[in-house]
Amino acid sequence: MDFTGFNLHPKVVAGIEAAGFTTPTPIQVEAIPHVMAGRDVLGLAQTGTGKTAAFALPILNRLAGGPRGKVRALIIAPTRELAEQIHTDITTLGAKTGLRSLTIYGGVGINPQISRLRSGVDIVVACPGRLLDHLGQGTINLGQIEVLVLDEADQMFDMGFFPDIRRILKALPVQRQSLLFSATMPNEIRKLVHEVLQNPVTVQVSSGTPPATVSHALYPVEPQRKTALLLALLERTDTESVLVFTRTKHRAKSLGRQLENSGYKAASLQGNLSQNKRQEALDGFRSGRFQILVATDIAARGIDVSRISHVINYDIPATPEAYVHRIGRTGRATRTGDAFTLVGSEDAVQVRAIERTLGSVLQRRTLDSFNYSGPALDPREFARDPKPRRPISRKNAGGGVQPQRRSQTRMTLAGTNKRG
Repeated sequence: MDFTGFNLHPKVVAGIEAAGFTTPTPIQVEAIPHVMAGRDVLGLAQTGTGKTAAFALPILNRLAGGPRGKVRALIIAPTRELAEQIHTDITTLGAKTGLRSLTIYGGVGINPQISRLRSGVDIVVACPGRLLDHLGQGTINLGQIEVLVLDEADQMFDMGFFPDIRRILKALPVQRQSLLFSATMPNEIRKLVHEVLQNPVTVQVSSGTPPATVSHALYPVEPQRKTALLLALLERTDTESVLVFTRTKHRAKSLGRQLENSGYKAASLQGNLSQNKRQEALDGFRSGRFQILVATDIAARGIDVSRISHVINYDIPATPEAYVHRIGRTGRATRTGDAFTLVGSEDAVQVRAIERTLGSVLQRRTLDSFNYSGPALDPREFARDPKPRRPISRKNAGGGVQPQRRSQTRMTLAGTNKRG
């Protein structure tokens, strides 16, 4: 089917056409009719499935013919990056409707947000902390909310936002439509569902497995040799862009600095950065100015770059669901991608759990000519000024060919994909 089958408002259809959308994704096909019918919806879907449009299009359709200037739809997201991504998608899809959307999050001045709220907005995309600040100061009125969306609910739980969410819920009308989206469904999310949703329809399109276009490999290595092995892999692997995951924000910052000082165009994305620095890292990764982005799971939410050629798990994720979520950022839109995971003997339990989820044994690889018994890299090794970027060869990382020069990295925005 195409988007005409949803009987959307003509101005919403015009926005879809202007954005170049053609075919709805499965989550959109399943969720949009229920949302447009006014039902509460529990959506189980991961990043990259088109879930933003699954709730944005019905919201735009609902608000397009009504009064303007009052906050009638509230979307709550766990991170600033995801909030901005949702706002961008709404602005693109609603370009012909005249509806106004505003992002609200911390790390930036509150006064410009207050000014925009006073001038009148229809849709607010907010992070919990700053939204509570506005509620406390009386600078936002949520009494006219018709639709509430909780996006990435599992991530909000991980970040400790549920007490804030419950405080926000008290400021909302009891009579409203509520939508909740989550990549996973732990017990805490089930409890929140019962608190927030009324007789919900459950929509689930994720199979819990990564795209077939992704090639997986494990690289066994002792912890003290991880950084050295990562550098060796990058030397021998041709990449467009690389997303490296670490377990902690401290390690993300440290590793990003090490990669930069080792000659790579790298940046880190972690919670201690100011909003300007976070945005600079994201924009640089999207544009190709940074070839490598090192991030934690939390900080990586909201990253939507279409040509991530490699996801490298410097630290193995804690759950199979997190593994699937991480590597789902490569191998998109029929492109191929690679997922490398550096593992030690202490990671055996997580490896077995991931393999059970995937239904296959992951390939173990070793790197030719790499000294696996060498010492940990001395941090002073990376104290000097960055060297010119090392050329990277087009060869399976398991080989040992000499590096070859390659063309400049090509990057495109994924943002809202052509299917929504």
